[in-house]
Amino acid sequence: MMAGFQYFPQTAPDIQAMLDRIGVKSLDDLYSDVPAGFLYKGEYDLPDAMTEQEVRDFFEGLAAKNPRLTVFAGAGAYDHYTPAVIPYITQRSEFLTAYIPYQCEISQGTLRYIFEYQSMICTLTGMDVSNASMYDGPTAAAEAMRMSVAQAKKKNTVLVSNTLLPQVRGVIATYARYYGVTIKEIEPYAGQTSICSLEKLMQEGDVAGVIVPSVNRFGIIEDLTGFADMIHADKALFTIYCDPSALAVVKTPAEWGADVAVGDGQPLGIPLCYGGPYVGFMACRKDYMRKLPGRIVGQTADKEERRAFVLTLQAREQHIRREKATSNICSNESLMALWVTVYLSLMGPEGMKQVNDLCWQRSHYLYSRLLETGKFQAVFPDAPFLKEFVLKPLVPASDLQKTLSDAGFFAALETEEGYVSFCVTEKRSMAQIDTLVNALKS
Repeated sequence: MMAGFQYFPQTAPDIQAMLDRIGVKSLDDLYSDVPAGFLYKGEYDLPDAMTEQEVRDFFEGLAAKNPRLTVFAGAGAYDHYTPAVIPYITQRSEFLTAYIPYQCEISQGTLRYIFEYQSMICTLTGMDVSNASMYDGPTAAAEAMRMSVAQAKKKNTVLVSNTLLPQVRGVIATYARYYGVTIKEIEPYAGQTSICSLEKLMQEGDVAGVIVPSVNRFGIIEDLTGFADMIHADKALFTIYCDPSALAVVKTPAEWGADVAVGDGQPLGIPLCYGGPYVGFMACRKDYMRKLPGRIVGQTADKEERRAFVLTLQAREQHIRREKATSNICSNESLMALWVTVYLSLMGPEGMKQVNDLCWQRSHYLYSRLLETGKFQAVFPDAPFLKEFVLKPLVPASDLQKTLSDAGFFAALETEEGYVSFCVTEKRSMAQIDTLVNALKS
């Protein structure tokens, strides 16, 4: 049955040897216990063979069906510039084919760039320790929730701000459901996490941790004054969900007194890619290092006193008893962590500040122009924002979206409250902003 497939490595004698070993005469006998009605006896509807050029044309035709829209949307995934050298470096075979560094002594290259990644995440967040990365931002937030409960031991409630992105809250809720953790939502006030709502929930007791955003789903830079003192007074962990790009210009989690910093590394030059792959980051104060999921790469010296790198901590179920593991995450987005590392090394502090400066200027310009159209009302007029904002539409959001899509723009995402959000990164020009506004005017 398999003889016609020339790319299968098993020869007819190989197959017969395996059948003899298990005491079966033929491949048909191997499946004799499958009811005849379940066996397909017709011809497979497979396309005719194509030449290489015909295959390329076919897939280019499929790709052409995707609309090519200019992105003026955010909601957790941002269209930032990707320096051309990053894909070149990350597609080198020694990086692209690298696997988990089990054999540490021969994985020095992989361990080194993970160490550099960890160092840069610590610099951005102000935290003491970073792990080797997570799947994505929402996963990292969910692991922070678990970390809070593990640290508290006898407390089982985690408070989550309503101003977190909906996909982040959703993943946290899913994790919590299957780990038996109680989630309570902190209400917003004037577009930010309400400290009064937080205080009320803290007084109810049983709080192991609190998770709030640095820049929230409305694009507002949150004022977290007083949060750390209130949370730590109850011996709970304080986690801040961050946009890592914005950390170049806004207060870091360490400056707010946070214990854990999490977020998605996608804004650090990773293309949108229809949703991934992205990379989550997770960092904490050194007091909680042993509660971090995943891996931590550390620096040491070999017997000849040369700089070397090792897997310092692996509190995963593959390495220790399952019930003692901090997480069941068994891998990380290492290639995308390399992507982020190259991006940060190229941009540097000044480049990161310049990116945010351009975002601020252009997003505020679009904000003013949209209000001038008379089709929107300000929602949080006094709230500070960096690159993303929401407005109240005076026409149906679906009409706005269709008009903008027809004009070649992806924008005006609708929020839970019925607002619409816009986002402007450094990739968007003033001319593109004017074209978008004129499309709405018409």
